Amino acid sequence: MTSGFELEVGGKNLQFETGKVAKLADGACTVTCGGSVVLATFCHTEEPRPGMDYLPLMVEYREKTYAAGKIPGGFFKREGRPYEKEVVTARLIDRPIRPLFDDYIRHDLQIIATVLSADQENDTDLLALNGASLATALSAMPWHGPIGAVRVAQVDGRYVIHPTIAETEASLLDLVVVATPDNIIMLAGSGAEVTEDELLAAVDVGFAGARKVADAIRDFTAHVPKISIPPPERDEALEREVKDFFAGQLKPLIETQEKGARHLARNALLEQAYAKFAGANGGEEEAARRVFIGKLLQELEGAEVRRMALEDGVRQDGRAFDELRSIDAEVSVLPRAHGSAIFTRGQTQALAVTTLGTVSDEQRIEDLLGERTKAFMLHYNFPPFSVGEVRPIRGTGRREIGHGQLAESAIHGLLPSEDEFPYTIRVVADILESNGSSSMASVCGASLSLMDAGVPLKKAVAGISVGLIAGDDRYVLLTDIQGLEDHYGDMDFKVAGTADGVTAVQLDMKVRGLPLEVVRDGLARARDARYAILEQMNGVLAERRPELSPYAPRILITYIDIEKIGTVIGPGGKMVRRIIADTGVKIDIEDDGKVTIASPDEEAARKAMETVKSLATDPEIGAVFKGKVTRLMKFGAFVELLPGVEGMIHISDLDNKRVNRVEDAVHVGDEVEVKVIQIDEMGRVNLSRKACLPGGDRPSREGRPPRRRDDRRPSGDRGHKKDGR
Repeated sequence: MTSGFELEVGGKNLQFETGKVAKLADGACTVTCGGSVVLATFCHTEEPRPGMDYLPLMVEYREKTYAAGKIPGGFFKREGRPYEKEVVTARLIDRPIRPLFDDYIRHDLQIIATVLSADQENDTDLLALNGASLATALSAMPWHGPIGAVRVAQVDGRYVIHPTIAETEASLLDLVVVATPDNIIMLAGSGAEVTEDELLAAVDVGFAGARKVADAIRDFTAHVPKISIPPPERDEALEREVKDFFAGQLKPLIETQEKGARHLARNALLEQAYAKFAGANGGEEEAARRVFIGKLLQELEGAEVRRMALEDGVRQDGRAFDELRSIDAEVSVLPRAHGSAIFTRGQTQALAVTTLGTVSDEQRIEDLLGERTKAFMLHYNFPPFSVGEVRPIRGTGRREIGHGQLAESAIHGLLPSEDEFPYTIRVVADILESNGSSSMASVCGASLSLMDAGVPLKKAVAGISVGLIAGDDRYVLLTDIQGLEDHYGDMDFKVAGTADGVTAVQLDMKVRGLPLEVVRDGLARARDARYAILEQMNGVLAERRPELSPYAPRILITYIDIEKIGTVIGPGGKMVRRIIADTGVKIDIEDDGKVTIASPDEEAARKAMETVKSLATDPEIGAVFKGKVTRLMKFGAFVELLPGVEGMIHISDLDNKRVNRVEDAVHVGDEVEVKVIQIDEMGRVNLSRKACLPGGDRPSREGRPPRRRDDRRPSGDRGHKKDGR
């Protein structure tokens, strides 16, 4: 039976409908806004997966090209692996929904959000997130939701909820706010150096809108019965024995500062516990005991880290709550890279490398919004050695794509315009060590790397992560969290920006939300830390390099008349290939007449540019060219001014003294400087070498009127008649 509800949020009408399609899913609905429609489904297995030690939730967001009336490109003509926006949106759905499940649930869970219609005005990502919330709430799986999500943009000085795609692109702020009916549970977005006060105002507006959506979903699903999944039974006697065994060894383990040493000590302690309590028969009972002992040690570690912070007022590594780890930065670390930097904070280290390319290196994207290009890319890599692990590398993971997108959004708004710096820019952030907040280390490293490459970045950008440990009646914020604090804490609040404002935020919770005052305190703590980091970064490289790397291409840009594009390219590309062969440059010509020339050799680039401009410019009387003599006649010499364009020097204009034979003045292959002195009615060009020589007199033909038609040289050989002059 079809049912649903509608609500108005930020001037937009959201329509939720269930019971019409995908009825075999445990929960399913469609969400409509304007002409955009998303189907969201939730399914779970009947039985938990044995041996699983985490919540097995899978989230997929997929865009069907038919949603925008398109057919996929490529050979197969069907949708393939998810592209970046689909991955980032899937993570956007996962992050606020996951912490609202009890951590002991081991049933396989899957959310699939499918874009069915896209009007290219209303974005579909938050329709998918709100639909996933309703679909999950409609299922029988116990869940501490629902949640609601809105996007907030700053348009003409005011905050707009659910802006159109065009409004978002033009906005100084793009912020996603996700909340339960009571608390904020996630923030994600970027801004053009917005102040903390402006960001808080946007969060406040978004919180009200998100709560409205969450309340509507809660009211609609209040009648849905839920299955009961009790926590797993625990062997209380074994638990007491294991706790007693760990008791005296837990604090020294936690206080071990070096991550690798702590990992080894932890494994050794577990092996002792396994040998003492798990038995050695290799059966299911032993395996279950080993899982229980490992889980119990994790719980005890977390409880001790939290107790130290809340009761003793100390952190695991002895730092003050607002203290940064030691920072070290270095630039120009790779000799052949266009720009490079290593940024190290504690045991987290990022190698950031900048490469400059041409317009042909831009990323080409085809999605529901159409085809477009992307001239700035930041790619984040997280190899297994960075955490001392051994695992296969199977391509770029979702976490890597998400962290790269966050770091990219933190820097994108500070890049120069294409007219100011006409390069395609790619930054690769390779994490060499990781013990907390590697994405924010990537932001710092990328900023230094870009300036080392000579990119006119408007301001330096730094990032920091602020954590949270909350008790029953108080909480503490932790600046620059490391691994244990991230793992056992309640929040990971990443904030990136300049000395003048915030450029990117990402707030993820491991508890069921937090009040606005914690967001305010977290932003203030992040601002202070950002200032301290920027000060240290400026001590390494305060301004961009005045010159590009000698290995970076030099790019020159000009615009030609679109009617001359064919002339520059030539038949079958003959002309442009000739320029490339002669100079070794790279040439890109766009449909609007924009010509981009790139070469590591600036002189070669300028030579190619002169040729392109000459080809696109009709010869004019008085113009001077440097051309090559192509053939000799008794009455003069023919000179190639431009590829495919010739002119003739009459024998009387070859020199400023009398010339009896053409061969006495020039030879085939000579490069000569000539001046255009006449263009006849048929477009034939007469030249003078004499006018370009030192002390040359007025050329004999300069300024003369065109000859009569019967006095012109035959068009076949572009020369004079034999009975002429």
